[in-house]
Amino acid sequence: MPNAKLPLIQADPWLEPYARNIEERVYRFWGFLRRIELEAGSLLHFANAHTYLGINYDHDKKGWFYREWAPAAEALSLVGDFNQWDSKANPMVRNGQGVWEVFLDQATYHDRFTHESLIKVRVKAQNGENDRIPAYSRRVVQNPVTHDFSGQLWMPPKPYQWRQEGVDLTQIKEPLIYECHVGMAQEKEGVGSYLEFAEKVLPRAKALGYNVIQLMAVHEHPYYGSFGYHVSSFFAPSSRFGTPDELKQLIDTAHGMGIAVVMDVVHSHAVKNFHEGLNNFDGSGHQYFHADHRGDHPGWDSKLFDYGKVEVLQFLLSNLRYWMEEFCFDGFRFDGVTSMLYTHHGFTSFDHYDKYFGSETDQDAIRYLQLANTLIHQFRPGALSIAEDVSGMPGLSRPVEEGGIGFDYRLGMGIPDYWIKLLKDQSDEEWNIHDMWGTLNNRRAGEKTIAYAESHDQALVGDKTIAFRLMDKEMYFHMLVTDNDLVIDRGLALHKMIRLFTVSLGGEGYMTFMGNEFGHPEWIDFPREGNNWSYKYARRMWSLVENQELKYKFFDQFEREMIALVKEYHILSADPARQLNMDDMNKVIIFERSNLVFVFNFHFQHSIFDYKFYVPTPGKYRIILNSDEARFGGHNRVDSNLNYFSDAENFLRLYITNRTVMVLRRFDD
Repeated sequence: MPNAKLPLIQADPWLEPYARNIEERVYRFWGFLRRIELEAGSLLHFANAHTYLGINYDHDKKGWFYREWAPAAEALSLVGDFNQWDSKANPMVRNGQGVWEVFLDQATYHDRFTHESLIKVRVKAQNGENDRIPAYSRRVVQNPVTHDFSGQLWMPPKPYQWRQEGVDLTQIKEPLIYECHVGMAQEKEGVGSYLEFAEKVLPRAKALGYNVIQLMAVHEHPYYGSFGYHVSSFFAPSSRFGTPDELKQLIDTAHGMGIAVVMDVVHSHAVKNFHEGLNNFDGSGHQYFHADHRGDHPGWDSKLFDYGKVEVLQFLLSNLRYWMEEFCFDGFRFDGVTSMLYTHHGFTSFDHYDKYFGSETDQDAIRYLQLANTLIHQFRPGALSIAEDVSGMPGLSRPVEEGGIGFDYRLGMGIPDYWIKLLKDQSDEEWNIHDMWGTLNNRRAGEKTIAYAESHDQALVGDKTIAFRLMDKEMYFHMLVTDNDLVIDRGLALHKMIRLFTVSLGGEGYMTFMGNEFGHPEWIDFPREGNNWSYKYARRMWSLVENQELKYKFFDQFEREMIALVKEYHILSADPARQLNMDDMNKVIIFERSNLVFVFNFHFQHSIFDYKFYVPTPGKYRIILNSDEARFGGHNRVDSNLNYFSDAENFLRLYITNRTVMVLRRFDD
């Protein structure tokens, strides 16, 4: 490493006292990477454990090897319907590295060890003798009668043939992300499938203008209501939604539309379930996870990985490569990064830089994330890597060589929290425009942010979406186009303004959760005992936006125009916004970004004729987006076809109506 300051420290003088901490995290990474390269040849080869462990066909020996890492186990045997679940039929042998293996020659097992055969591994250890699902299972299915899970061989006679070459990720410099959950993406009261999603939802994302979809709940998980965040089998796509080949078809279809597909990957924790997951697999109590209380997440009722173990690192890194290689995912959104970064898992206030570099920072987890991001970008240049972190860890989305952790983007998690708090705790008259501006622009220089007004988090039971918080029960009674209602008018106006304010100021990328773009009513509540296992609220009611007699179409139409504007003028990749006017009394915010002038009037009643404000470039201006147009459910109070000319001092005069945003562009003709 050079003696010069790392770029991360150069960019932020407040990091000077922590220079040694930052340098050491870089040294640790390079030291471990060199070790990997010496022992495995390369990071990519190191992240290839799934081709050795689990079930893999050996072309030279003409048969299948099954291998499992279980160092503390006393005995293992492969069982399944191919051997009548007889633990004596196929015992496994242990080598010196704690890996057990058994070979099944094709000549003997060709008619029994076949596609869709059910399998488990019987593990004898300190905790007794138990049938477990192999850790590297690539498909896991649930018995509809007994409800227990088993591994299933996935060896179709004709492997999936990809139709598309994939998306040129180097061209997606302004990610517009449509966050999705396949199971609840359909209107029916039930679980949607990969194929239904490809047919019905992908065209919606395309029509809206999004260029990335983020798939939740892809890993197999035993409890549907966990939203996919209690993972049991890390190499198996959830069988609830269909087969592995059907997931590939979904991704292939998205690529054909020019849409990249990012996986919501959960490496921050794992399900606690014994029979379905990895918990106490070899009987030691600390194989994949930390021992004792450190292995238990106090808030999530789940198990925590030991990122200090080489075998665990290899398991997780191989998992990333597997999803990119086998399913052609274009990157990952890493869930629960805050929990990974600190041994307190984020249960503190991050009010001082000391909190980022103290003894409670998990250096092993930081090293894993650095390795993960390096691997992702080595395997697929341009792949997207996004961190869900609420702590604001410096350097999270800066390159490792600059002192960072290597993510491309971080989620702007403070933005939706701010909007919900504002709507919940303050009347419209109390809104502070300086707080609004500060919150949307408060991000670390040189670190890209995905801005969003709301994600799935704000839609869950116990919270409310922005639309539902604005309009609540009135949405049930006053959404007809012919029904004039003040609550709905306010909700429709502010919903549009909040979204455009967020996308135009909040970051270098943008995200929304499916359905929220048209103000989907109510919350998300997965089937559970408390609701009599109902799917009523675990679905998306697309018919609402398709019904031309309802006002949901206005939300949707504005979303399309907003996204088109963002793409056409490259707003997300433009320089940060320049403030032009802040008017407390009238709650007016005017700024310039990407040579466009944004005029927001958040006041609940002040509409002002001939409002005078400065523009940076003299000339003729025209409104190119006006949230008050009738086609967006507005009142058409301003003619968007008029030309506006700056005066000799570069001032424009414009009728700015209350609860309206207008975007102006200068024209040369």
